[in-house]
Amino acid sequence: MSKIQEMAMDLGQALGRTDEYQALRRAAQSADEDRELTELRNELQNLEAELMATLRGGHEPSEEDKDRYEELARQLQAKPMYQRLVAAQTNFDKVLQIANETISQGIEQGSKGRIILPS
Repeated sequence: MSKIQEMAMDLGQALGRTDEYQALRRAAQSADEDRELTELRNELQNLEAELMATLRGGHEPSEEDKDRYEELARQLQAKPMYQRLVAAQTNFDKVLQIANETISQGIEQGSKGRIILPS
């Protein structure tokens, strides 16, 4: 394994140990175990697939289907378990954004130096 891959693995392991990732993992597991939430998510995904197929076929979805989609989305977003999942995902996304920005800064600084690291 190259040095870059080792550092990437170390970063991934460190990210996996963050409080934000652990909270996301717990929220996702709880959401998956919530039968009502799972059924609602599946129904919404199935309806979304139908709507996309209708659109790809060059047709406009019926008002009834559009209204049903909006209602299912509202129901999903109103569920406290779903809100916890979204909040946990948002918090972990912020951690990833900071990591990516820091990596970008490191790349910028590294590109200015003349030191070549062995691979």
